[in-house]
Amino acid sequence: MKVIVVGKGGREHAIVTALVESDSASEVFCYPGSDAILEMAKSLSGEINDVESLVKSMVDEGIDLCVGGEESWLAMGLADKARQAGIPTWGPVQFSSQLEASKEFAKEFMVRHNIPTGGYDSAEDYESAKSAITSYPTVLKFDGLAAGKGVAICFNESEAESFLDEVFIQKRFGDGRILIEEYLEGPEVSVIAAVADGEYQIFTPARDYKRLSDGDKGLNTGGMGAVASRSLVSGELLGQIEDEVIRPSVEGLTKDNMDFRGFLYAGLMLTPDGPKLLEYNCRFGDPEAQAVLPLIKGDFAAYLMSAAKGNLMDGLIDFDKGWSICLVLASAGYPSSSRSGDVINGLDLVDGVRVYHAGTEKNNDGQYVTNGGRVLAVVGHGETRETALECSYTESEKISFDGNQRRSDIGRLHF
Repeated sequence: MKVIVVGKGGREHAIVTALVESDSASEVFCYPGSDAILEMAKSLSGEINDVESLVKSMVDEGIDLCVGGEESWLAMGLADKARQAGIPTWGPVQFSSQLEASKEFAKEFMVRHNIPTGGYDSAEDYESAKSAITSYPTVLKFDGLAAGKGVAICFNESEAESFLDEVFIQKRFGDGRILIEEYLEGPEVSVIAAVADGEYQIFTPARDYKRLSDGDKGLNTGGMGAVASRSLVSGELLGQIEDEVIRPSVEGLTKDNMDFRGFLYAGLMLTPDGPKLLEYNCRFGDPEAQAVLPLIKGDFAAYLMSAAKGNLMDGLIDFDKGWSICLVLASAGYPSSSRSGDVINGLDLVDGVRVYHAGTEKNNDGQYVTNGGRVLAVVGHGETRETALECSYTESEKISFDGNQRRSDIGRLHF
């Protein structure tokens, strides 16, 4: 089977790795990929500049399965075009991907299907947004895709005005509306399910750490690390999340005639009043994918092919019962900016962990250098959280580059 993964980041590196390790995948391709990904996957030939030309190259190559990694490609209709060309595709069609591409669309879906979530309002300009804020702290969210950075928790008027200025005056994320959401408190957990035509399988729960610095301080990021384990939440709590969030979401997709074959990510806050849904993603989270995918037991490629054809329940996979700890190493200046070109040392020294490349490239001397905000993800595994922590932290310290930013409390905070 020839499989292609569409994307280029750390999440896609993890997906490609899982597919390469699958017996049923004879060849694995990636577009656009990265220097690190293309050491294990093949690149597509042909001139590619949009979804249509990408799908044409896939057809010419004889691709059997397309796996959508990055949300932007799904929002542009990757699944629609690939399926029209006869290629089974794992990832929702363009209309259904609005669950991630539009925060307001997602909130309306949650309310319509009685899925517990915080209260909200929306606004389309600076003044109306400012007027809609009735108390602090409050949560402001850009309505469109923003690579995980379009959210601000504001504790006072000054912080709110600063974010509104970024959205409406500077247009940091492009044109779009803003949501004003109720501030909720509690630990977060991510529950990812493979969903196909009304059927689903819940994957190992995960928790990511969005803030830049220890103690959940500093600026919001795309994610500075993650922990994954069946033991992360109790069986009772996971059952409650399934009953109140996952199952109603999947049933809602069917009721609304939303064609959905792909990963449905539920970002949840565990409040004193029970789990509340913060957001949907229509693909694996990043860095959650890097933490969860190494726990898979079975042929991942065969599983996705069956699911992409609408036969999810024909080949369910199992997961390791241990713990996985993912540590993100970020470049200088991240998340406000990112410095490129810093040489990465120590990649050849690590042992017993997986290292996924996100923002790297090779320089003219063949050395890996920084080329993005989140540079690497180092993932350790163990039967217990303590052994996974020891593995991931010990090995990650062998890797260095100028300006390296990393947290020291991933897998420790909130336990």
